[in-house]
Amino acid sequence: MNTVENKQVKVRSTLVTKEYDLYKKKADKIKALFKFYRKDIPNFWALKGVSFEVHAGESVGIIGINGSGKSTLSNVISGIIPPTSGTMEVNGETSIIAIGAGLKVQLTGIENIRLKALMSGMTNKEIDAKMEEIVSFADLGDFINQPVKSYSSGMKSRLGFAIAVHNNPDILIIDEALSVGDDTFYQKCVDKIMEFKEQGKTIFFVSHALGQVEKLCDKTMWMHYGDLRMYGPTDIVMKEYRAFIERFKKLSKKDQKEYQEEKKDAQKEFTLEQLSNSCLSDGELEKQDLSDSEIQSNLKRTPLGEKMSLVTSIILVLSVISLFFLTVVSFSGRSLTYALVNPVTTFKQAGNGGEAARERLAKQKLAAQVIHVGSKYKASKGESLVDIAQKHDVSLEKLAKLNKLSEDTVLTEDKVIKIPLNK
Repeated sequence: MNTVENKQVKVRSTLVTKEYDLYKKKADKIKALFKFYRKDIPNFWALKGVSFEVHAGESVGIIGINGSGKSTLSNVISGIIPPTSGTMEVNGETSIIAIGAGLKVQLTGIENIRLKALMSGMTNKEIDAKMEEIVSFADLGDFINQPVKSYSSGMKSRLGFAIAVHNNPDILIIDEALSVGDDTFYQKCVDKIMEFKEQGKTIFFVSHALGQVEKLCDKTMWMHYGDLRMYGPTDIVMKEYRAFIERFKKLSKKDQKEYQEEKKDAQKEFTLEQLSNSCLSDGELEKQDLSDSEIQSNLKRTPLGEKMSLVTSIILVLSVISLFFLTVVSFSGRSLTYALVNPVTTFKQAGNGGEAARERLAKQKLAAQVIHVGSKYKASKGESLVDIAQKHDVSLEKLAKLNKLSEDTVLTEDKVIKIPLNK
């Protein structure tokens, strides 16, 4: 694949796909690490071969109905998730703004500002210089010193936006972050975005608010069930998208549901082989001057995120078996050398060892209940067990139990009382 030679090209996507596994149970995630279990897991393709180019200074809207792959695409551009296949080239630093994205809810607003700024490469000195400006932009009042878990979605959006725009990124990705909050903050965000546009920065704006997209974006991508259905000037794309929405709304509920199910089934049944058969006729690819070898290269799955190889699976299984064997040896009370020579005997002794341990515990409990006689004592007239217990510093309960008397017994003169040895 050709590298980005033209510095004006900020983002180039070539046949980018993203596959997700549809696990039914948490245990399936563990099983899926082993390739022999892969055939039982259904798949869902959120992106089905997306190709486009975005140049420096362009602001691009990403629209589409729910489940079309808008957020998945923005996450791939920002580097949060890797593509399953294809190439996503990004020429510059990215910063993504989504409601609560990357915020640590246990930390306060101030602490989150410092944490995210440090993660973006800023020094503490630089953060201190910008802190007041960021706090002022977020406009959270006293809540800036409270844990983020107490924030509303609008407050999280304000904080995330304030942090991201003050990191001064080359490429700003806004994913529904302006859909919450009041009009005052919205206008502040719009002003900042327009300022970024004037500075020649590249902006991706994901939103269902078509009016906002029309106001802020030069171009627009229409994502439709994993496909890039249309990409071009905002006014042209919006006209087509609105026409589609109008047609869709006129369908009966039954037809709407059938259409949606058909598209979702296509996302489940999609394969890279299908993409290989259709991509050569894609006009967008012809513009990128891709050779057949480059196309085939982009249709291969990326190693990152793939399941474990057979060798890795074997190593993991052997590690688990070894850990289990060492646990058995520990319970058996034998040495490792003896266990390796006599594995069957060791397993039996490990089982017996567990039973022996239970027997020892039972004996210890029984021994604790036995009260031994330490000495004998002749009681004086009118003396009680309480008096004798205090005099000999022993337990009244044990004294009464050993002599088979009640604790409030008043003794006769010269009554022989056994004194317990264990107090």
